[in-house]
Amino acid sequence: MKYTFILILGIVTYMSASAQTYEIRRDTTTIVHDDKYKVETNRFFQNWFLGAGAGAQIYFGDHNKQMDFADRITPAFEINLGKWFTPGIGVRLGANGFKANGLTQNGSYVVGPYDKLPWEGYMLQKQELKFFHFRGDVLFNLSNLLGGYRDNRFYEISPYAGLGLMINTNDKSERVGSGREISASIGLLNTFRLSPAFHLTLDLRGSVVGDRFDGEEGNRWEDGLGSATVGIRYNFGKKKDWDQPKTTIIKYNEEDLSALRSAVNKLAQDNNHLRKQLAEAKNSSITEVQIERNMLVAPILVTFPINKSIVSNEARVNLSFFADMIKEGDPNIKYSITGYADKGTGTAKINDRLSRERAEAIYNVLVREFNVSPSQLVKEYKGGVDNMYYDDPRLSRAVIVIAD
Repeated sequence: MKYTFILILGIVTYMSASAQTYEIRRDTTTIVHDDKYKVETNRFFQNWFLGAGAGAQIYFGDHNKQMDFADRITPAFEINLGKWFTPGIGVRLGANGFKANGLTQNGSYVVGPYDKLPWEGYMLQKQELKFFHFRGDVLFNLSNLLGGYRDNRFYEISPYAGLGLMINTNDKSERVGSGREISASIGLLNTFRLSPAFHLTLDLRGSVVGDRFDGEEGNRWEDGLGSATVGIRYNFGKKKDWDQPKTTIIKYNEEDLSALRSAVNKLAQDNNHLRKQLAEAKNSSITEVQIERNMLVAPILVTFPINKSIVSNEARVNLSFFADMIKEGDPNIKYSITGYADKGTGTAKINDRLSRERAEAIYNVLVREFNVSPSQLVKEYKGGVDNMYYDDPRLSRAVIVIAD
């Protein structure tokens, strides 16, 4: 005798008729750390500065000490471009120079005899040395390193050290000496805050260069150049201040979790009941079996660090569970994988690339690692978006996978 059974898989129809939808309430708290020594690392196009200044300088050569001090002072001009990687450490590239006055015995760069000397059998003449000094410096902001970062501090002091190249620009017909020499510099950069974008600067610098640079090789190992300049520094880039790190704490409602556990237990009991029915019917002829698999997998959100599209191991664990549910569900259901980026950071071009790469990264994990059928997945990307959830930009650096 043949029996016809119409089995609806998982007693899904039965459960669908009586099932409840559970929303797990949660409270979100954002904590801003008050540790003044910790800040968020900036991106490449953040916290740049451009500075320019003018002042006075003096050159220390072999015979220059015999010249009146006032006659040795010449104007100084400089320009700098730099970046702060942290509130305490930065780098800059700069150029300074113009000309230096001194005395010489060899007739180089001669301007005229210097008649304020006690002549002792030799003739010293005034020389004018025209030059440029190109250099790179590493800056250490002691105010932030020792006192912690404070965005409204009026005065900051930053010692620095660097290497450079001094180039002689006198006419070739007059030029003697090496013409160019490696230099080393140390100095103190003093800044006074006028506004978030503009600072007044006082730069005190001492540099050493090879003794042969000015054409006078004497008993000195090196010549020197001292300068003091006053200028303006403009801070530019996407962020002129530094953000302190934040922690978001999510607390779930315990009553909702208990209700969800009860629902899961109920599903397990119904599943056991289904197995029992199938076991009892194993000796019967089944002429028609209809299986309905219309359950949808709940959406999943995967977040990424700034400027990254690498899937973490923690996210891979969650994706493995998600993949199992897709493979056990209706094979005709398609899931969209949509990548996003934080509109507040990066350019539109960068955000388009990031959102696309993030969507591709999740797609590759589901297909290559967990064997989800590519026919069920659709990749999309939205570029940079405003804060989507809880006014938190980190939740916009994400990929969302949801059934279409």
